[in-house]
Amino acid sequence: MEGVLLAVAASLAVFALTIAYYISFRRSSCRANLPPGSFGWPIIGESIEFLFGKPEKFVGDRMRKYSPEIFKTKIFGEKTAVLCGPKGNKFIFTNEQKYFTSFRPHSMQHLFRSYKTKAAAQAQAEAEAQAQRQSSDESKMIRQPGFLKPEALMRYLRKMDSISRQQLAIHWSGKEIVQVYPMAKTLTLTLASHFFLGVNNPERIARLVKYFDDITVGMHSIMLNIPGTVFYRANKAAAFIRKELVDVIQEKKQAMADHGSPPMRDILSHLIAMAMTTTTTGPAAAAADYETADKIMGLLTAGYSTVATTITFLMKYVGLHPEIYEKVRAEQMEVALAASKKGEGEVLLEWEDMNRMKYSWNVVCETMRMVPPLQGMMREVSTEFSFGGHTVPKGWKVYWTVSTTNKNPDYFKDPERFNPSRYDEDGEAPPPYTNVPFGGGPRMCPGKEYARLAILAFLHNAVRRYKWQVLDPHEKVDGDMMPAPQNGLPIRLINY
Repeated sequence: MEGVLLAVAASLAVFALTIAYYISFRRSSCRANLPPGSFGWPIIGESIEFLFGKPEKFVGDRMRKYSPEIFKTKIFGEKTAVLCGPKGNKFIFTNEQKYFTSFRPHSMQHLFRSYKTKAAAQAQAEAEAQAQRQSSDESKMIRQPGFLKPEALMRYLRKMDSISRQQLAIHWSGKEIVQVYPMAKTLTLTLASHFFLGVNNPERIARLVKYFDDITVGMHSIMLNIPGTVFYRANKAAAFIRKELVDVIQEKKQAMADHGSPPMRDILSHLIAMAMTTTTTGPAAAAADYETADKIMGLLTAGYSTVATTITFLMKYVGLHPEIYEKVRAEQMEVALAASKKGEGEVLLEWEDMNRMKYSWNVVCETMRMVPPLQGMMREVSTEFSFGGHTVPKGWKVYWTVSTTNKNPDYFKDPERFNPSRYDEDGEAPPPYTNVPFGGGPRMCPGKEYARLAILAFLHNAVRRYKWQVLDPHEKVDGDMMPAPQNGLPIRLINY
């Protein structure tokens, strides 16, 4: 009897503590003045509406319903505050180091995490400590001064120009009807592989396009790892690419051992050299190879999908507006004429040539406003902060998105009109923090300059050789987080 009473008393105590905790939590939440909004369904939150509805509709509906400055939601399993408009963008970009740390959705974390052999997995504890020491150095190497800074890209520009010419000749020469998107993907993956890996083998790279497509879609998906799902296909693709990259790493390491360390012209060589200073052979070396493969896979994916998307829709909008095409071609012919005066033989683009492409870059910026290659990014809140009269607790996530500004008539006059002249010095001059396809602040996309050069080098060669007609101006666009024309954007080429 006494035991029963003790059990009942214990149960009542647990129940009372639970109720007290719940009431305390509710009161603290009220005192915190959390942003308005809804967390949606248990577990999945509002992820389905976010992923499968139009991003601008998802965001716009909640801005109108809750607040034009900030609202809460739950996406990718995370309590998230969406900061809206140029004020929200500015707050995030200018307070990166004060309130936020980097964060990737769990689906992305999972895809870019090594799947090691059993022997290598046993060395994980040792490798993790080493990886922590290296990670800040690697990030610094990639960002500043790094390979993606102008001073490094200057040495690579001529190769970008040459590869663009080669790819156009391979895929479009002698053809009347072509699809832009498949060629753009092959081109950008070839560029990224040459730049990041030091690999110049188009056949080896081209066969990976489908796998990178699967990863790109799977990065923003519900983590349901069963056959037939987007995430399952992305997992399979990541495993295939990871294995291919480990082969490349081992080949490069063997070449270094046989012939001495070559000039460090690509990021992979630097990552290998850094790893080799602390690992030798066995499981630790195998683990280091997989860690390096994951880092490179992330860089390749970033340097592939967004650039290919922008090139594709750039071709669409330029093809649909003959007057814009003529202005772009006139500018690029002037660039080519100035370049031809530098010397005899094959003349390739130089850094000063890119600085002459001001109108062409305006066209690219307008393309990214109309069809953002990336909808936004998440950050983790490291220190509680207030914005718009509401408090966002530590541990939550924040999300900045182009959808709150890029087609807002308050910031862009006649926003559905494709108008590159709005970026002219005497144009409309969109307010700061309204067109932010690369983000901003300390965590602005480090590949912005790389993307600019890759896109302009392609455009330079395309308009000098072809005019084109978009065969289906109303072709459906699949995907919202990563947009893609349903039929690959078929065009009719007219050779000069």
